[in-house]
Amino acid sequence: MGVSVELQADRRLPQPRAVLTLIKPITWFPPVWAYLCGVVSSGVPVTSAPWLVLIGIVLAGPVVCGMSQAANDWCDRHVDAINEPHRPIPSGRIPGRWGLWIALIMSALALALGATLGPWGFGATVFGVLAAWAYSAEPVRLKKSGWWGPGLVGLCYEGLPWFTGAAVLSAGAPSVQTVLVALLYALGAHGIMTLNDFKALEGDRQMGVNSLPVTLGPERAARVACWVMAVPQVAVIGLLLAWGQVWHALAVAVLLAVQIWAMRVLLSDPKGRAPWYNGTGVLLYVSGMMIAAFAIRGLS
Repeated sequence: MGVSVELQADRRLPQPRAVLTLIKPITWFPPVWAYLCGVVSSGVPVTSAPWLVLIGIVLAGPVVCGMSQAANDWCDRHVDAINEPHRPIPSGRIPGRWGLWIALIMSALALALGATLGPWGFGATVFGVLAAWAYSAEPVRLKKSGWWGPGLVGLCYEGLPWFTGAAVLSAGAPSVQTVLVALLYALGAHGIMTLNDFKALEGDRQMGVNSLPVTLGPERAARVACWVMAVPQVAVIGLLLAWGQVWHALAVAVLLAVQIWAMRVLLSDPKGRAPWYNGTGVLLYVSGMMIAAFAIRGLS
């Protein structure tokens, strides 16, 4: 009787709401926004190929980002059982190995959609899918490193979608200006990802995940994150000035000044204020991205 009940439990389908929770729609915004930054910076009118914009949005957000969240939750199910036992996999709302199957099916869907965006779009999709698994899965599991893990996520959340949007719309390699600015914002996103690691501090410490909050402590990790977020934006301002985009540079500088104020608030209580900063400073950060994208568009 016990075996029969166990088999029935294994055959249960995931709850639809639990699947939506698993792929975390709230996390889709950064890559979608970055993809749109790439579209804007390409200088190509959106009306010339609206389907490429739509497919890219779906690919960057729900599919690739959603897949990466599913893969991460599956590979992190033991850590989440400590940190957040209410999440879909440890709570049993997504039973058995369904978390893995969802991540694999979405990986295949990502590659199929990426193939419709031409060689640049497909190549970027392959990189994004491989990076998602390299971040979460053994034996690579780059998230164990507080340096490599956030760096890879920052690259895939901000730099890669920006590059992809520009490449797909222009049907070729993006401009040097686009690549430089996208890389700088991807580098700065390392700090955003470090702050995101604060919520998993206890579980990461117990499970051997060496995030910066674990290895440096909350105070030092927060300071590092602030410097990492601020310095690339200073470089972006300098580039915009060098390219003659003075008003855009000024706008990014104002946004950075407000971020610095928010960073001072964050540093007064890093662990407690990290969620607040993620909702305040990050919005200012991504606003600067779009301003920089329009500046690059003006160069063309």
